[in-house]
Amino acid sequence: MSSGGDGILSRLATWTENLSEQAYAYLLLVPGFLVLLLFAFWPLASAIRMSFFADVITSASLGEFVGFQNYVRLLTNTNALAPAAFVDPSFETPILEQALFMTVLFAVLSVTGETLLGFLYAMLMKAEYKGRRLVRLLIILPWAIPIVIQGMIFFLLFRPGYGLLTEPLQQLGIFSSLPLNTTFDGFVIVTVADIWKTSAFMALLILAGLESVNQDLYEVADVMGASRWQRFRYITFPLVFPVLMVAMLFRTMGALRVYGIIESTTVGCSTVPSMTCLVTQMMFGSATQYGSAAAVSVLIAIVVGLFIMVYLGFIRRSNQSLGLA
Repeated sequence: MSSGGDGILSRLATWTENLSEQAYAYLLLVPGFLVLLLFAFWPLASAIRMSFFADVITSASLGEFVGFQNYVRLLTNTNALAPAAFVDPSFETPILEQALFMTVLFAVLSVTGETLLGFLYAMLMKAEYKGRRLVRLLIILPWAIPIVIQGMIFFLLFRPGYGLLTEPLQQLGIFSSLPLNTTFDGFVIVTVADIWKTSAFMALLILAGLESVNQDLYEVADVMGASRWQRFRYITFPLVFPVLMVAMLFRTMGALRVYGIIESTTVGCSTVPSMTCLVTQMMFGSATQYGSAAAVSVLIAIVVGLFIMVYLGFIRRSNQSLGLA
């Protein structure tokens, strides 16, 4: 038994030694691909399959095969049992009450705000000054707060009657008297809450990019008399841009799946209907719609995939401009 096992191992070692570097690299990636297949592609394939079957409202099961009917009903807003419109081609439904547009708008606004604020935070965290440790702590602290506690903070800030910001913003004409029950007000609250929490995540990733910039470039710029803006424009931003795109990619994928902050602030999915909210309500609501929920999940994956393709295009062009591709 031992000699037979040694022979197999010897032949395996010889086979791997004869592989090219590229083939050996692909061999090392096989375990990762298997894990990805099991935990990513298989659930997606299962959701695609489920999306082609009718809903059975009275039980947690699938009905007969209906092809693309679930997708047609979602994209034409003809699903009478849907808790909210996925998209309304007639635009009779307000934009913020359409799950697709609400989620995309939330992702664009939140990621833009987090990127700008995160870049500012990263510059503050990198600079040398007295009290930098305290500043870093205060910047990172919101990211460490659990989302439920974060939701409670913003709930208490905008609670009708005794919320700290409810009355001042109402007097300024910005919010209504019931901001947690109004779609526009709730959308603003959820967006601000997300920016407040996750800008620290962006700051940490951008800070890593800033730390990787060769400091000799700044010394050369100082000798040439470059201003701070010129140093930022021609050195800092171009070199940090690939890292910035990766950070925005991760945050965009998270923002397009927004759900927790909506529920934890008690704004609720009925007020701010994101795409993930739509899936949850269809699966666990009074009328179970597994087929339609699966169709929404597939559409979410398509939207996320389109955003990923855009970001990868920017990253590729940036690497080419820097001579890295």
